[in-house]
Amino acid sequence: MAIHLHQNDLPAGLELGPRVAIDTETMGLNPHRDRLCLVQLSAGDGEVHLVQFRHPSKYDAPNLKRMLTDPKTVKLFHFARFDIAALKNALGVTCAPVYCTKIASKLTRTFTDKHGLKDLCRDLIGVEISKQEQSSDWGARDLTEAQMKYAASDVLYLHQMADKLDAMLAREGRTELARACFDFLPSRAILDLTGWPEMDIFAH
Repeated sequence: MAIHLHQNDLPAGLELGPRVAIDTETMGLNPHRDRLCLVQLSAGDGEVHLVQFRHPSKYDAPNLKRMLTDPKTVKLFHFARFDIAALKNALGVTCAPVYCTKIASKLTRTFTDKHGLKDLCRDLIGVEISKQEQSSDWGARDLTEAQMKYAASDVLYLHQMADKLDAMLAREGRTELARACFDFLPSRAILDLTGWPEMDIFAH
């Protein structure tokens, strides 16, 4: 695994391919309050690019924004709802098209309630990952090696898991349903940001 750390944006001209695994690290779980600190990206080739934002005034990032909104690039997430909201709030862009491994797991692995990233890595591809650094200080000026390895592991295996889940979705006849759910995710994130984080607007 090779980890490349960049400040404030991706390098100009960097091509990551038609599917890019993405994750974010923030100061907490409230996108209005807790600033975006890190964006992790991987093309599934064993290389991970980390974009660190040390200060909110550095959220310009034109190369990153271009990739996030490229209609030809599918953005792979685990629990996309949170990451899309964090990116929208910080960078002002709507990520699309997207794929969420957590939603795909909930649509196919109905025999379990274990849909976390660690669970999917273990169950689908036989890889054990550590979540020890999950609650560390991502706003620190200098990230530790342990933080960078943890951040990289969050995107390193998403391509493999998506491939496994695609096969399961097809087997269960739920591919189109999954796509419809993925297409709604940017709107779900906007609902979260504009005052409907918990309310089910489809309920009676």
